[in-house]
Amino acid sequence: MARERSRKKNQGFGRTVVFCLLAWAVITELRKPKDERTWQGKLAGFIPYELRPPTLERVRETYWDPDDEHVFKPPVWGVGWALNVGRVVELIRHRGSAETESLAA
Repeated sequence: MARERSRKKNQGFGRTVVFCLLAWAVITELRKPKDERTWQGKLAGFIPYELRPPTLERVRETYWDPDDEHVFKPPVWGVGWALNVGRVVELIRHRGSAETESLAA
């Protein structure tokens, strides 16, 4: 019972944080002159936000780009970071091949 309440409380807190960050991003853009609004940027200098409509190209570049050195990238839409699954898979493959080569030697 206590774990259930604690989990729900943490979920509520997380949702509140995400909502506040989204609101902050929108307010940041609305404070700019209309012709200077890009609907993308960083909050507090390091939290990325992207409020432009998503495109298939950005989805692919964000979630599947094994050649990009970054594992965490700005999101396709929203606030925070997204996981570059392509890079993670590439790192696992590289590590696996390196281990196989060392065992064969």
